[in-house]
Amino acid sequence: MSSVVISGDTSGTVTVAAPAVAGSNTLTLQAATATNAVNTLGTALAYNWNGLTTNTYLDFTALPSWIKRITLMFNEVSVSGTSAFLIQLGTGSTTFTISGYVSTGGSFSSGGSNQTTSTAGMVMFSNTGSAKFSGTMTISNITGNTWVSSHSGKYSTSNSNAGGGVIALGAVLTAVRFTTVNGTDTYNAGTVNILYEG
Repeated sequence: MSSVVISGDTSGTVTVAAPAVAGSNTLTLQAATATNAVNTLGTALAYNWNGLTTNTYLDFTALPSWIKRITLMFNEVSVSGTSAFLIQLGTGSTTFTISGYVSTGGSFSSGGSNQTTSTAGMVMFSNTGSAKFSGTMTISNITGNTWVSSHSGKYSTSNSNAGGGVIALGAVLTAVRFTTVNGTDTYNAGTVNILYEG
């Protein structure tokens, strides 16, 4: 019995080898939808990544249009003031959506809890420059250009941090900005990185 061999390589090239037999042979390939599920790790940005200690935001730009999920990772991040952390999504290298979000974030400990909300971005609770946040935020494409987020981690040495949000963008996501609610507090410690996948 003869067989047809279909093989591929990492470049995406597909080779079809059919046996030579008498008569007419027809090979039909069914259409399929390919999904890019490759995990891509970005370049970590320290609070003073460009040699300055006055950074009020950290940007990850030129992201591929096929992204369906983004994970932001925070390592002991803090800012100079009392403003909460904010993640804003962009549809251009310098065009960030600054309204229309529905988001909330809170800090929890045995002594109680504190919450904050924002319509300007995906908010993560923070109210003191001495508290350092380590954890992750996952931003997932649920349909069209609508994105949902959830985050968790540790805030200071005794508090946990969690929350979530949603935003319907006007175009395809291409950038992510990490800033603060007031937009003027500067980063004074920590590192942020991004992991994205299709």
